[in-house]
Amino acid sequence: MKLLATLLTAAFLAAPAFPAFSASEKPAEAPKVAKPDLVKGEASFAACAACHGADGNAGSPAYPKLAQQHPEYLVKQLQEFKSGKRANAVMTGMSAALSDEDMKNISYWLASKKQKPGFAKDKELVALGERIYRGGIADRQIAACAGCHSPTGAGIPSQYPRLSGQHADYTAAQLTAFRDGVRKNSLQMTGVAAKLNDREIKAVSDYIAGLH
Repeated sequence: MKLLATLLTAAFLAAPAFPAFSASEKPAEAPKVAKPDLVKGEASFAACAACHGADGNAGSPAYPKLAQQHPEYLVKQLQEFKSGKRANAVMTGMSAALSDEDMKNISYWLASKKQKPGFAKDKELVALGERIYRGGIADRQIAACAGCHSPTGAGIPSQYPRLSGQHADYTAAQLTAFRDGVRKNSLQMTGVAAKLNDREIKAVSDYIAGLH
């Protein structure tokens, strides 16, 4: 009898545990997340093409290339333009009418486009730019750009933006804006840029333009 009781107890303990539901209850379903609509994204982006190019490859060095950028980063920037956290009169106006869904659609459509490669222009400065990008400046506690943006400039999705191939003029303008306190939506970048002089900003921006 003891043997039978022992066997029954062992079988009970070994039985897989299942959640208890009544006949009328069903397990809660995870909320469905809407997938980005790339068709709508392309249509919404049409208003942006004059500055950023029809496929997200801006022809003017004053405007950033957006093609192949991480969509999470683009959504964050659009939200911060709209909220005023990132100051830019044109982009604040452009983003004002966009819903979160619009921003997501546009950003994922841009991420699906291929970025056109860039190139460095200043041979004298590019070596300095490479040293800063890959190794930082140790004696001034300037971290290497590659630590966050990767050695190839591809960045890290949802954390750090893609930099490779970006127009040097645009990158330099943003680093200067961070350094001078004009752009305030990244304390990390403000801290890095605050330690760079004009020549170093120009050098690393030119190196980034040819990075791939």
